[in-house]
Amino acid sequence: MSYVIIGNSVAAVGAVEGIRKHDKITPIIIISDEPYHTYSRPLISYYLGGKVTQDKMYYRDKNFYKANKVKPILGVKAEQVDFDKKEVILQDGRRISYTKLLIATGGKPLIPPLEGIEKKNVFNFIKLDDVKNIERLARAGSKAIVVGASFSGLKAVEALVQRGVRVTVIDIMDRIMPRVLDETASLIALKCLVKYGVEVLLNTTVEKIIGDKIARGVLLKDGRELACDFIILAVGVRCNIDLVKGTNLNINRGIIVDTGMRTNIPDVYAAGDVAEGYNFLEQRNIEIPIIPNAYKQGETAGENMAGADKIFDRGFVMNSMPLLDLSIVSAGVSTTGEGTNIKAIYKQDTNTYRKFYIRNKNLVGYLLINDIDRAGIYTDLIKRKVDISPFADKLGEEGFGFISLPKEMRKQIMLEG
Repeated sequence: MSYVIIGNSVAAVGAVEGIRKHDKITPIIIISDEPYHTYSRPLISYYLGGKVTQDKMYYRDKNFYKANKVKPILGVKAEQVDFDKKEVILQDGRRISYTKLLIATGGKPLIPPLEGIEKKNVFNFIKLDDVKNIERLARAGSKAIVVGASFSGLKAVEALVQRGVRVTVIDIMDRIMPRVLDETASLIALKCLVKYGVEVLLNTTVEKIIGDKIARGVLLKDGRELACDFIILAVGVRCNIDLVKGTNLNINRGIIVDTGMRTNIPDVYAAGDVAEGYNFLEQRNIEIPIIPNAYKQGETAGENMAGADKIFDRGFVMNSMPLLDLSIVSAGVSTTGEGTNIKAIYKQDTNTYRKFYIRNKNLVGYLLINDIDRAGIYTDLIKRKVDISPFADKLGEEGFGFISLPKEMRKQIMLEG
């Protein structure tokens, strides 16, 4: 018997620790196309910005694999899964048998169909090797173009600014991160970028990457040409389902799983950014590409692979994004709809913004900028589906905190931990 995990990020860590809660003996094999010890991909921007070293990016210490009886097969890509024979076929021809399989291949960058995209000095921004290659060119005074004002795009911008690079960011939308930030929040983020010398070009697209064999700039849709030393593509991330395309696995945008992280194929599980798990706020399966969700999904999958019967049905979207001198935290619903009430508080003098989405007496989402101390309380209210009507008028106001909750509710939360 053996457990096999394809992927080596936080969902894999959760799965290993979930398995070892119930099974201390059976071998675990981790397969990854990257050669590195399990590390945090969101920290690649901090690595590029000089805020962390590589050894500080690891999810677990160097003894993690040995302590958990894990055999890592690193730097080798899994090319195919034979679900009938229960084998994973590697790029080097090896066939790895499994009793239980977890697919945790994460996300992959969305590559726009640009002429010249194959040129040198054009990079993605999703893996450690990406930033190691960017690092060579990101010198003070150099010029970079970031295509996409996405979450990863803005983190790339932040890191480049910290290195003294002159940055232009280009996005097709009319404002920054419209799926997460409303107009007020987008404007706050835009002003912050401009303050740090970033040129922001919205409502436009890149038509072509110019240069001979090396990228030297871009041609925009309106005919302008912008020169640069290198380009970062950050237009978005999608579920990395390449390994299982064309198989009998139930796939939408990602791999469909139940609340136990089981797929439609026996003994096959999926977790993390590649999976579409249950979002209890939207009451449907959807990708939830965040670290806490990936870990919980992985842990749930691991426990069930080892014979337990666990469920994870409290997934919802959360984001925490420091951006230069801004702190941005959001969670849950970020769109208005029928039956959704909005409470927003914007204070220009302190550059703080708080927005809450309320539905059927429950807090279902929030957005905070530069006033994030109570994010944990708001998140807890969402998770617990607390009736906030007794204190809705105090929500987000100065002085709101744990003490603002009714006494019986405080007692219950403390008892439940």
